[in-house]
Amino acid sequence: MTLSRPQRLAASLIALLVIGASAPVAQRAALPGRANSVKFAVIGDNGTGDRPEFDIAQQMTSARARFPFELVIMLGDNMYGRQQPQDFVDKFERPYAALLQAGVSFHAALGNHDDPGSVSYKGFNMGGQRYYSFARKHVRFIVVDSNQLDPRQRAWIDGTLQQAEEPWKICYFHHPLYSDAGRHGSDVSLRVALEPLLTKGGVNVVFAGHDHVYERLTPQKGIAHFVAGSGGQLRRGDIHPSAMTAAFYDQDQAFMLVEIDNDQMFFQAVSRTGAIVDSGVIERIPKT
Repeated sequence: MTLSRPQRLAASLIALLVIGASAPVAQRAALPGRANSVKFAVIGDNGTGDRPEFDIAQQMTSARARFPFELVIMLGDNMYGRQQPQDFVDKFERPYAALLQAGVSFHAALGNHDDPGSVSYKGFNMGGQRYYSFARKHVRFIVVDSNQLDPRQRAWIDGTLQQAEEPWKICYFHHPLYSDAGRHGSDVSLRVALEPLLTKGGVNVVFAGHDHVYERLTPQKGIAHFVAGSGGQLRRGDIHPSAMTAAFYDQDQAFMLVEIDNDQMFFQAVSRTGAIVDSGVIERIPKT
C-alpha cells in the first residue's frame, strides 16, 4: 500500500515501538545525561563541505552544551569528491572545528566514496586500519569495512566479538543490512555474510549510512538497526515504509545523540533545525 504524503510525514515522527519481550523495546524518552554513562553522536554521509554539513555541525555543538558527548562515530562517506589534504580541512576540520577544539574524538568507518588512504588521516582515528575496534567503559564498538567483507575481516569480526567482555556491543559500517530507502535499500548480500556473525557475537545495535535519510528499523533477530546517512547529504522523500519501518525522517539532514547507561540505550534523532524527529530507549536483553 502506498502512503499519502500526510501519512508519510506522520509516520516519520512515530517513536513508539511495540514488539515481543525477546527483543529490545524502544519508547519515547529524553536523554537522561547521567554522570557515568557513555555519550556519543552519530553522523553518516556527511563529508560534503556544503552548508547543510556546517548546519548539522552547529547543531551538534549546541547539543553538546547540554549533553557533553566526547565521541562521534562516522558511518562512512566521510569525504565526497576530491580528497587532497586541503579537502580534509574544508570538509572535516572546518565544519567540526568547535567539537575538535573541545577534544571530541571522531572514529570513522569507510564508505564507498572514501579514499582507502583516509584510514591514515589522524582526525578519523582509524589507526591506519580499514576495520578496528575500541571500547568506552561498558560499550564495545566494532567498526567494519562493508566495502570489502573478505574472509580475513569476517574472521576478525568473529574473534573480536567472542573476546569482547563489555555487555554492550555496537557495530557500525556504511551499507545497511536493512533499509526502506528507495535509492539503495537493504544490502541483502552483505546481510547474508555479516548478520550471522553479529547474532552469534551478541551485537545489540547496528548503525549504518549509505541511504541519505534517517530510519529506525524494527529489531531484526534481536538487533536494533538504525540508518543515519543524512549528516550532509539528503535524499528527500526516499523512504518507502514497510512492516519493518519503526520511524523515519527524510525531509532534512539529521544526526543522532546516544546515551548508554547500564542496560539502557537512550537515543534521539535531531534535524538540521534542531527538531527532535525520533527518540526512545532500548533495553538490553542479555544474550542466552
